[in-house]
Amino acid sequence: MLIYWQIFLAFFIPAIVGYGGGPAFIPLIRNEVVNTYGWVTLEKFAELLAIANSLPGPIATKIAGYVAFQVGGVIGVIVALFALIAPSLLAMLFLLGLLNKFKDSPRVKVMTGLIRPTIAILLGVLAYEFFFKSWVSIGSVHTIIIIVLSFLFLERWKMHPVYVIIGSLFYGAFIIA
Repeated sequence: MLIYWQIFLAFFIPAIVGYGGGPAFIPLIRNEVVNTYGWVTLEKFAELLAIANSLPGPIATKIAGYVAFQVGGVIGVIVALFALIAPSLLAMLFLLGLLNKFKDSPRVKVMTGLIRPTIAILLGVLAYEFFFKSWVSIGSVHTIIIIVLSFLFLERWKMHPVYVIIGSLFYGAFIIA
């Protein structure tokens, strides 16, 4: 039973103090699993980090899942993943409770109204960066073809975005590569 408590602490502490998401958690998790508990060596952690970076999804949860499985089996994985998401989950529940309590407040309405344009600008910057990077890396012809086809499939023929993304992946894999 002590091992599960140690697993919980090893991943809860980085999650609570690692402000900034997964990349901020990694050095803290390394300190816990390598230095504090000695569950993996520094070399093994470096290999694990490289593998976790190459797979899709959050890095911290993949590292937690692997280390916790090695130390505590399936129950260890459940404990580690809960420890990683518990601080964010509790904060979200608390903040959503506050937001729900004050949802009719004029200040809250103004605040949420100001968030929408901010998100739109951030998404626009992201889209521009993706466009510029693809223009440079795959060239103007392929970029224009992907943009035009994506627009037609999404807007004219109302195809689901998942299929457009998969089609773009196939285009990149078989035509560009």
